[in-house]
Amino acid sequence: MSTKDTLTMDELLAASESAKPVILGDTIEGTVLTVKKHEILLDLGARGVGMVPRREVTFGRQLNEGDVVSASVVDTEMDDGLILLSLRKAVKDKGWDEIIVKLDAGEIVEIQPFDANRGGLLVEYEGIRGFLPVSQLSAEHYPRVGNSDKDEILQRLNALVGQNIRVRILDADKKTNKLIFSEKEAIKDGLAERFAELKVGDIVKGVVTGVVDFGVFVNVDGIEGLIHISEISWERVSSPADYVKVGAPIEAKIIAIDKDRLSLSMKQLKEDPWATEIATFKKGDKVEGTVTRITPFGAFVQISPAVEALVHVSELGEGSDVDPEKIFTLNERKEFKVLDIDKEGRKISLSFANKKK
Repeated sequence: MSTKDTLTMDELLAASESAKPVILGDTIEGTVLTVKKHEILLDLGARGVGMVPRREVTFGRQLNEGDVVSASVVDTEMDDGLILLSLRKAVKDKGWDEIIVKLDAGEIVEIQPFDANRGGLLVEYEGIRGFLPVSQLSAEHYPRVGNSDKDEILQRLNALVGQNIRVRILDADKKTNKLIFSEKEAIKDGLAERFAELKVGDIVKGVVTGVVDFGVFVNVDGIEGLIHISEISWERVSSPADYVKVGAPIEAKIIAIDKDRLSLSMKQLKEDPWATEIATFKKGDKVEGTVTRITPFGAFVQISPAVEALVHVSELGEGSDVDPEKIFTLNERKEFKVLDIDKEGRKISLSFANKKK
């Protein structure tokens, strides 16, 4: 036998491999013979010819004659003698192998959501459908809105569809077809370093990511911060939305550092007007004020732009039948006397000149 006719060991092994019978579920390679309207035929060598339904091509790439592809065996022999193959299943099998490797390695990967629902983002990665829950989004992307505003949550999530997001694989189970991603896990290492650089008292810049009844959420370089409603302004705040809007840049002071969140204050960047204005009052002074709130235990009175004082029900008359609502009207001005000043507690007590006998 001439050198030309002598087969190498690799060629002998390849020939032996191609002669093996096909087994249901196996992944095999074939060369595209023809691309027809409803089917694609693959040359499987000594194993025969395989057929892939044309609809499967939309799942992967465009195929042309001569292309070498991997396919999974769905039926070892159909009535026409062809072997039924699936490109989708082969892609999924290979995809699961890749996913498990990346899960075990804790590797950061990039995904691009194709759809959203109120629970999170729908993803396809390595041919496998997966999910990125809302709870696993970073501070930058988490849709901080009121609990009842589900439409806005979906609107915020839809804005992330088509964007590249860096994530880690949180959970993967081929048997149950479960694939879960986490953006939080992907940025965790970097966040720990950033947290270590921050301390109480620092002034930081961020972007408003959510405005809710109890305060304002802020993204500070990937770290979530919360400005409680009581820390927005020195004046009484009825609605945080009156002060900030989503997407607006903001500056705040760190007043506490929790495990994974910053507690921030806007008002502590400004001088407390209460401290300045209270210096103009002293015990025994007669003052005029505007009734701002009426409660069963008394009335609140604005005696200067930043100072609100309380006239307790006990200072309105004797007996248990005294009703502040019968004595005061909202927004009316009355004369009072300063009974006590508690600077540490930021409280002023008043007595009413026309006390009921």
